[in-house]
Amino acid sequence: MHTPDFEIPAVSTGKHMGFAWGPGDILVYETLYKAKGTCASSSGSSLIHEVRKDEDIYSPILRKLFNESHHIFVGLQTVGEDVPSKNKKPHISKNYRSVIRACMEELQQLVSILLAIELIWNLCEVLFIDAAPAGSLLLHLLDWVRLHKADVDEKTREVLQSESPAEHHNYWDVVVSYVLQGRVEEARQMLVKQANLHPAARGMFKLMDKLLSKMPFYNPRSTQTLTEFDVIWRHWHEEVDRCLQDNSFSSNQHLEFICKILLGDEDSLLECKDLLGTWYHFLVTRLLFCHPTVKPTDLHYYAQSCMTMFLDSRSVSEPLDSILLASFEFDIHQVIKDCSIVLNNWWFVAHLTDLLDHCKLLQSHNLHFGSNLREFLLLEYASGLFTHHSLWQLAVDYFDHCPEFGRVYLELQIERVPLETERKALKVLRVCEERQMSEQVRSICKIMATRALRNNRLGSALSWSIRAKDAAFATLISERFLQDYSTRGTFSDLDLIDNLGPSMLLSNRLTFLGKYREFHRLYGQKHFSKAAKLLLSLMTAKIAPQSFWMTLLTDALPLLEQKEVISPHALSSCSKSAHQSLWDKNKTKDKDCR
Repeated sequence: MHTPDFEIPAVSTGKHMGFAWGPGDILVYETLYKAKGTCASSSGSSLIHEVRKDEDIYSPILRKLFNESHHIFVGLQTVGEDVPSKNKKPHISKNYRSVIRACMEELQQLVSILLAIELIWNLCEVLFIDAAPAGSLLLHLLDWVRLHKADVDEKTREVLQSESPAEHHNYWDVVVSYVLQGRVEEARQMLVKQANLHPAARGMFKLMDKLLSKMPFYNPRSTQTLTEFDVIWRHWHEEVDRCLQDNSFSSNQHLEFICKILLGDEDSLLECKDLLGTWYHFLVTRLLFCHPTVKPTDLHYYAQSCMTMFLDSRSVSEPLDSILLASFEFDIHQVIKDCSIVLNNWWFVAHLTDLLDHCKLLQSHNLHFGSNLREFLLLEYASGLFTHHSLWQLAVDYFDHCPEFGRVYLELQIERVPLETERKALKVLRVCEERQMSEQVRSICKIMATRALRNNRLGSALSWSIRAKDAAFATLISERFLQDYSTRGTFSDLDLIDNLGPSMLLSNRLTFLGKYREFHRLYGQKHFSKAAKLLLSLMTAKIAPQSFWMTLLTDALPLLEQKEVISPHALSSCSKSAHQSLWDKNKTKDKDCR
């Protein structure tokens, strides 16, 4: 191990900690430190701890930070020494900060988009997939609002961490926010702190606590019917109204305001615009205190009226508002259409539509060109994935599950994947082979074989041509192998040639290459009889190129010295045949010259 970058002595033990920075990691370890006049103990081993792994470099947004700051860094190094530091440092520092700010804004924009996507998806889950009935519907909507309006919890932490929570300036905002979200238990706990601060008004706080504790919530797991729940809720509502009419809370404006909220008073609810934040939060709160047994079919009426009341007449509704309103109207196709227009990719609509289709909610919607909506969106999403250097592999599964046009799209897209390396080519090839895409398999193998041959990598070229079952190309490469042998006297890529197996039958030239290599192997192992028989068969089969006949005859000469290995008569026949072939070849050449 190299020496630590620096050491820090531990106060209690006298030991030292060493720190070492690697390419992406920080290592912490104990070091053996020897002070003057002491003897360092060699017993025991030092443990190494990986403190942090720097994975930020893989973030696309932070990569932008690294690139931009690199330009600033280089510029700073080239600033002349004659320029005063006080003139250049603030400017460079602001440049760095501006890059940081730009990346933060980009991250915030991404987070905002994802939050909106989750908000829409969650609502679609409640309305379309869970299909919650009256009673349960409000409970689901309350969970939806609470999940996406979590700022009250941040305020609560701030209030509770103060010296006097009941006197904090956000105290009543927290209480009212809890009530608006139907979180009555949390509201009651917060009110206890105020009651303890004002013993004289404890009776009034006790009454409010009673009203909150008695507020009924529908329980779908109980035996209570929706009608019975509605009766109980109306009795509670009347009790709250009596307390307001009796001026039970007139001496405390905050408790009186909460009482009005419990009655669902519209003016009081609209006064809470800042706490509610959005019209759909206002909608759910209004349903909670006015229509707790709302039916799914009535949601669109309340949604439209709440949006109209909450939004300023001069303000323009956002695309998100239109999407949520379409959801409350149970217009699935409008939701999908609007999301397709607003969002910058097909991920959301493709996956949501697929899920809804599996829930049998999109069966009747077919498009004019033959495919249904689900398949159209999946095809678009998968086509986009195919443009990415690594995500294309994910797209394959999406195409597989598009029965109408998925196969056609996959065949077209797979041909456009750049084959930069053999590893990637093998991945693409595996996809094609698993799906019996024979044309694409041949095309990929031909491309890779041609590339390998161009780079004089004969073994790889032959392997690809065999995989493509391309007899003509295999013949060409086999001849290159034989030419190399004639030139150098040895074969390259012996592992491949020795293990051709049945593949050598792809072409006569490849068969000859494999068998001729086998002859050399048998000869080298001193199996002369087998080698002679094989050589004889090669000479009689006439599959050797004519340019190689003399080489075969030369190979046969040493075998004649062996006893009863090869018949002289057989060799003579082969020799005559070889000489006749060579004579015919030369005669043809002379004729061409004339």
